[in-house]
Amino acid sequence: QNTPQLRAMSTGPAAGEKLFDTVLVANRGEIACRVIKSCRKLGIRSVAIYSEPDRYSMHAQMADEAYCVGPAASAQSYLNIDKIMEVIEQSGAQAVHPGYGFLSENH
Repeated sequence: QNTPQLRAMSTGPAAGEKLFDTVLVANRGEIACRVIKSCRKLGIRSVAIYSEPDRYSMHAQMADEAYCVGPAASAQSYLNIDKIMEVIEQSGAQAVHPGYGFLSENH
């Protein structure tokens, strides 16, 4: 007789297993710092993006890697999707945290 085999359906990673090991944080300031701290606690590498004037900001200094995405104007930096996609590819980030504002509210 052919009896169908039942397989357990996975609802996520096993205990202690990570879905990804590198997150790009697409924000700046306190929100980015909080996300980076949380990543560190979970053993996940963080990648920050920053505009030219934000080069020495706290979030850029805290992250494992940081990439400049453009000039001060947010439309040319933090909202520059093409540049952010380049950074995702260059850094090997497997996930993106949009933070608040910028990408999370860009309609």
